[in-house]
Amino acid sequence: MTLSPHTIKAAVGSRRSTKKRGRGNAAGHGNYSGRGGKGQTARSGGQRGLRLKGFKALMQATPKLRGFTSRATKPTEIYLDELNKKFDDGAEVSVATLQAKKIISSNAKAAKVLNTGEITKKLNFVGIAATAGAKAKIEKAGGSVK
Repeated sequence: MTLSPHTIKAAVGSRRSTKKRGRGNAAGHGNYSGRGGKGQTARSGGQRGLRLKGFKALMQATPKLRGFTSRATKPTEIYLDELNKKFDDGAEVSVATLQAKKIISSNAKAAKVLNTGEITKKLNFVGIAATAGAKAKIEKAGGSVK
């Protein structure tokens, strides 16, 4: 006999026949037909709904939309002593020059100078925010913030 699609059969013993239920006690699955006792689950279409096993406690424990998270990008923070080391006296400091010197990342949109450390060089800041304390130290050193 040649091997062709209509002659292929599964190996003997690899496939089990389905149990016939509800054919009397002699068939082995009579009486309740494998459905257990009486009640809702023994009926056709009778089944339990969604079981919230521990789910209620989980729902109660999760915080519910309190507060709000801003999607606005925050400016990158820069310290005065870092600028003192990287820039020469009289230099102009902008977002582009900070990116060129790799002080801030290339995809940063804004920067803000924080009052951390000392500044001795005269630097001119263009398009960069500064805290009140940092601005006072920059102006004391002879620089400006625009």
